[in-house]
Amino acid sequence: MRSAARRGLAAPAARDSLPVLLFLCLLLKTCEPKTANAFKPNILLIMADDLGIGDLSCYGNNTLRTPNIDQLAEEGVRLTQHLAAAPLCTPSRAAFLTGRHSFRSGMDASNGYRALQWNAGSGGLPENETTFARILQQHGYATGLIGKWHQGVNCASRGDHCHHPLNHGFDYFYGMPFTLTNDCDPGRPPEVDAALRAQLWGYTQFLALGILSVAAGQTCGFISVSARAVTGMAGVGFLFFISWYSSFGFVRRWNCILMRNHDVTEQPMVLEKTASLMLKEAVSYIERHKHGPFLLFLSLLHVHIPLVTTSAFLGKSQHGLYGDNVEEMDWLVGKVLNAIEDNGLKNSTFTYFTSDHGGHLEARDGHSQLGGWNGIYKGGKGMGGWEGGIRVPGIFRWPGVLPAGRVIGEPTSLMDVFPTVVQLAGGEVPQDRVIDGHSLVPLLQGAEARSAHEFLFHYCGQHLHAARWHQKDSGSVWKVHYTTPQFHPEGAGACYGRGICPCSGEGVTHHRPPLLFDLSRDPSEARPLTPDSEPLYHAVIARVGAAVSEHRQTLSPVPQQFSTSNILWKPWLQPCCGHFPFCSCHEDGDGTPQMPGL
Repeated sequence: MRSAARRGLAAPAARDSLPVLLFLCLLLKTCEPKTANAFKPNILLIMADDLGIGDLSCYGNNTLRTPNIDQLAEEGVRLTQHLAAAPLCTPSRAAFLTGRHSFRSGMDASNGYRALQWNAGSGGLPENETTFARILQQHGYATGLIGKWHQGVNCASRGDHCHHPLNHGFDYFYGMPFTLTNDCDPGRPPEVDAALRAQLWGYTQFLALGILSVAAGQTCGFISVSARAVTGMAGVGFLFFISWYSSFGFVRRWNCILMRNHDVTEQPMVLEKTASLMLKEAVSYIERHKHGPFLLFLSLLHVHIPLVTTSAFLGKSQHGLYGDNVEEMDWLVGKVLNAIEDNGLKNSTFTYFTSDHGGHLEARDGHSQLGGWNGIYKGGKGMGGWEGGIRVPGIFRWPGVLPAGRVIGEPTSLMDVFPTVVQLAGGEVPQDRVIDGHSLVPLLQGAEARSAHEFLFHYCGQHLHAARWHQKDSGSVWKVHYTTPQFHPEGAGACYGRGICPCSGEGVTHHRPPLLFDLSRDPSEARPLTPDSEPLYHAVIARVGAAVSEHRQTLSPVPQQFSTSNILWKPWLQPCCGHFPFCSCHEDGDGTPQMPGL
């Protein structure tokens, strides 16, 4: 009996020691890639959408309640200089998934569109890109994505799914192939190409007025024109109207859909049900794969506009609808973390929480702020150089392996997650391409005191706006700005007159000489340095300039996924449940899509 009891006590202890042994052997690089499944941690990656770094209590907010994310930080490692590779959804997520700047895969813009606009566009993450999901899948992991994708769906036909998650290493997908927009809420103003839509509507009205005037003149005998000509003009006007209204008139139906793997399950989606569906799917996935190892990328729809919030959280925060949505997001994260613990997986799960970029300052409804707060940092979503657009939360937890309560101020990137999880899974990063990320394993564990990044390059679209130099011998973090957006109105801190700040053109300022900041002394980028105020000014500018020149040598041309031809809505690529164009279905209680009338 005693020996059995000892064995019963020893078994949990042995299980708890496995993560530590795995981590040490990974750190010392003594593990072979074919490590037994029992030694591979589960990996839970949680990414919020448009969350500002200043929205969380653990990052200094004392008016919003985020107890679950705060606890995650207390039990793990919190990064305070964690940086997105791009300031908008699609390119930031492409860089996160591949560990390399999005322009290397053509997933960023030189001009014009800066993110995918349609489920039925042909642009998206190229098939030859390697995601961390694909590598983990090859190393025995179940790989699931629940939530937002926004990396494209099809290339040439409705069913080719060339950009789909299941073609990029995930073996299960449930969520939005696109992203939430105001168009998903019938009560909100249009968002997708709103300016172009208004322009096209104006042209249509002008054309209709002209045709009616000609028809009236012909009827009254004021104009000598044949009835056939009037009919032809009316036909041309109708074709023009149909050419744009077939897409822009049904944005909610085309873009606001839910899919399970390759099948559309809701079209259009019912916003009020979405949070509970995502939570149910995440918990179910954890329970199905609790014997592991598994990768779950939980790509939250919170806290992107239109800020769909359930009644349980409405009016409960001090910051209106946005605050309500943040607190609901924290609750949802807590439920997922509870599922990890309830299934006995806490000590064997590597958990990560972040946001895809900074908060959206220009998101407003009258005087109400609908976007996030970026704390002390200047700028926000869409701004590739200013800290507020790219500095994001970065929280890692692995009990017994990562030191609880540790705070790291070293420069790190969302692109670092790729090599980090690949290393933990016993894999290797691709050697046939440039990988911009570095494994965080030594830094998180404390074996290394400094980040592997000496330089980081900050892009807005395909335009280099700023570069960061972490001077190892002094501890200074120098930031050089080559281009900055022009705030509108002037001095406002954002581009309220534009909706989002541009990367190029008349809306930016090119600085010659560049602006220089020392983030270690001035993290708010409030006081640009000059040759008079900083003796090292010219030396720093020259050193960063040399690093930029060296970095540019790694660039090569690739097909542009955001070209006009790739962005345009194409009816033959539209995901559809039912018969196109009569696409409509909803999901019943057991997850089965139901067509109208069935």
